[in-house]
Amino acid sequence: MTSRGVPARAEARGEHLRPARVSPAFPLWSPGFPSCRNVSFGCARMGNSALRAHVETAQKTGVFQLKDRGLTEFPAELQKLTSNLRTIDLSNNKIESLPPPLMGKFSLLKSLTLNNNKLTVLPEELCNLKKLETLSLNNNHLKELPPTFGQLSALKTLSLSGNQLGILPPQLCSLRHLDVVDLSKNRIRSIPDIVGELQVIELNLNQNQISQISVKISCCPRLKVLRLEENCLELSMLPQSILSDSQICLLAVEGNLFEIKKLRELEGYDKYMERFTATKKKFA
Repeated sequence: MTSRGVPARAEARGEHLRPARVSPAFPLWSPGFPSCRNVSFGCARMGNSALRAHVETAQKTGVFQLKDRGLTEFPAELQKLTSNLRTIDLSNNKIESLPPPLMGKFSLLKSLTLNNNKLTVLPEELCNLKKLETLSLNNNHLKELPPTFGQLSALKTLSLSGNQLGILPPQLCSLRHLDVVDLSKNRIRSIPDIVGELQVIELNLNQNQISQISVKISCCPRLKVLRLEENCLELSMLPQSILSDSQICLLAVEGNLFEIKKLRELEGYDKYMERFTATKKKFA
């Protein structure tokens, strides 16, 4: 991540910061553990020997990756590696739940990825992972986060795209090191006043059902990138302070209920363009 600017990942991807195509000036960017004698493996079965090989490799590398295997349960064998693992990736499986006793014991875990599973709830024990920096849970069935989610004090990147969240989780405001949050493709309808306490640099709210945004979003001290594409916003519901009084230098609002060119007429647009242009020059 770059300081006082867009996240490092945007720079690493080689994204060019440039005005949008729609106007000459406006920019857009767009309990116990389950049995694991046989783990379901698509239409076949993956027996103990195959799983054991993955566990042995993870014991040496600190990385356990088992994607696209049709797993229906979190592998209980990982309880042997709670003091080793730094990375777990179980994406593209059919896991419906995480075993509470086990999830809080990965003392060194920095990255947990469970994209494209069938999770409906997260155990509170997950929030005991004090070293966790990256949590990716895209395309599950989550409707809320645990009340103790704010205890993930090291968390920097959170991806929850494609779930069923109905509100902006207030627990996120307790995470002081959180840089990037992706809440796109959920069911969020409004952004409440508590948003002003977020410490994030990039907030992705694309493809929700947002029709109201609190003016407090302008108070986010580090927010540089705000993505609001394909929501239900009228121009009158977009706080002008986002343009005039915030730190936001990249704003994406295409696909809402107004013409992009109307934004140029809002008070504060010139100040916004100054921030945008300064950022563009910095990474030119």
